[in-house]
Amino acid sequence: MFPDSMQAVEISTPGDADGLKLVTRSVPVPRHDQILIKVAYAGVNRPDVLQRQGSYAPPPGASDLPGLEASGEIVDMGKGVTRWRRGEQVCALLPGGGYAEYVLCHADHALRIPYGLSLREAACLPETAFTVWSNVVTRGGLKGGERFLVHGGTSGIGMMAIQLGRTLGARVFATAGSEAKCEAIRALDAVAINYRNEDFVKILSAAGGADVILDMVGGSYIPRNIKALAPDGRLVMIAFLEGPKVELNFAQIMTRRLTVTGSTLRPQSDAAKAEIAEQLRKKLWPLVSGGTVKVTIDSEFDLKDAAQAHRRMESSEHIGKIVLKVAGA
Repeated sequence: MFPDSMQAVEISTPGDADGLKLVTRSVPVPRHDQILIKVAYAGVNRPDVLQRQGSYAPPPGASDLPGLEASGEIVDMGKGVTRWRRGEQVCALLPGGGYAEYVLCHADHALRIPYGLSLREAACLPETAFTVWSNVVTRGGLKGGERFLVHGGTSGIGMMAIQLGRTLGARVFATAGSEAKCEAIRALDAVAINYRNEDFVKILSAAGGADVILDMVGGSYIPRNIKALAPDGRLVMIAFLEGPKVELNFAQIMTRRLTVTGSTLRPQSDAAKAEIAEQLRKKLWPLVSGGTVKVTIDSEFDLKDAAQAHRRMESSEHIGKIVLKVAGA
């Protein structure tokens, strides 16, 4: 059995990291097609920071608590759930609520822990894997032999994208802002580009242009990305750290037959997320279990220290994922 109340971290006041407060809340009750997970670890992601700042509201019906991915044990299920049993360990994509001892999840958005991974590592997978797979493979259509440019190469998403690109047989380039980060990129067998003293447009153009670019920067990078693309290239946008608005000459897109696309994960339908989960189970999870695709963890914080975890994220000094230890909080 499990208790009626739990510890959780809520956004008491939108703004800086000090607005994250440890509170006591009621344990949520699973509805139809939902499972209740006793959380062991929760991943920390950039959208959590945006939500804390007041610029990324949870979708209707979702928890107001931050946290888009977690790992742990299933302790209860709503009606209609047949694929899981109590006591099974899973990692899960969440619409919110991961910064808590218990969290609800749609049954089809949970996945078994890949063989050989700890709960700590598995908590860092769902948000990253769902985002990278759906944007790089489904939208970007990356194929073997193509040139693939990843911006933010040492973020959790960046490191997953690099490894997936190499697994697909692409030649991968990635940007970062320090020599230590560039070394981490080279360790993944990708070409590192230090954006502080190197021009990714010149480097990719000299190589023949990028067939696919995964960008989370936006702003001034958007027109530069267009220039860096090869004919028939695809630009996939997943975030706008520099903002979404920019002046752009669309004639370049027409004459070189370019595609500009992108997506956000959280607002998508339950059915769409379930389809991505099934693709991950069949195609990506075997790569993770086999050690071809690995999780890099930058740092771990206790649940009560979620504010410190957010400060680490905002420093942009991290290499890999940031995780919260929730069990026993």
